[in-house]
Amino acid sequence: MKLGINGTGLVQRASVAAVEADAKQAEQDGFHSYWLAEHPTGGFDALTVLSLVGQSVQAMELGTAIIPTFPRHPMTLAGQALTVASACKSPLTLGIGLSHASMMAALGIAFDKPIGHLRDYLSVLMPLINTGAVDFDGDFYSSHGRFFKAPEVPPSVLVAALGPQALKVAGHRCDGTTLAWVGPKTIAAHIKPRLFEAAAKAGRGEPRILATLPICVTDNERMIRTLISKNLAFYATLPSYKAMFVREGISAPGDLALVGSAAKVEDGLEALAAAGVSDYAASAFTTNEVEASATADLLSKKLIDWGSRDPH
Repeated sequence: MKLGINGTGLVQRASVAAVEADAKQAEQDGFHSYWLAEHPTGGFDALTVLSLVGQSVQAMELGTAIIPTFPRHPMTLAGQALTVASACKSPLTLGIGLSHASMMAALGIAFDKPIGHLRDYLSVLMPLINTGAVDFDGDFYSSHGRFFKAPEVPPSVLVAALGPQALKVAGHRCDGTTLAWVGPKTIAAHIKPRLFEAAAKAGRGEPRILATLPICVTDNERMIRTLISKNLAFYATLPSYKAMFVREGISAPGDLALVGSAAKVEDGLEALAAAGVSDYAASAFTTNEVEASATADLLSKKLIDWGSRDPH
């Protein structure tokens, strides 16, 4: 399992400089990837930020996890992603997803027939990403055209997928899925089998499973889990995540987090790897320097155990 860093904890600061510094440190520490989310109403554009980060990061993969699809036309997103990819020294992965009905409601966008929307979206996005040309008429999108220049190195594309239909689409059309708030039991029994089956039927290679969960090495496990559940309680109200909580047999975000002693957190990382996660993006949730240092030490240990990317 490859280890990366999820910088989404910095998004609310809306500071390009803070993300740049975080990503540069992640590369120096030997991490394989760095991921940034985009909140639909946050006003902080993930791809624009990564285009700037990509001027200083030399080799570490940069990715979005995720960009919501509904607010952006797929031709617009394809053009932006290809522009950013051409500007970066590092490989770019475009992580996209449907987001949630409540988040789209804040933008006045209807969350109608999301799977049909996703299929049509990818029918425009993927040809443009891979060839620079599209000729498609669908129920939700129609697009005809050719970009000025064909992509030299197309970005990889991951689709956030939790339900059976979305997993089928992701496995059939893209390079894998990106997950948040999904535990190892659910990944092993629900996510991986459906994703891999769809990829195999489509004649595609083994798909990636990128997972993000909060992580903290601490002596105060109960307190940290309680804080995570309190501060991130909103996610437990979203229907798609609630369904994953039920599958996992838990009820709150804090129950899913990798929290506790170094040995316990390491067991949690090993469980994700055993479940089929190919990439884990660490989202540190620490409350003091001792926890931050202990968490960083454990991740450094696992980089050595699993093979780090050579630091620059």
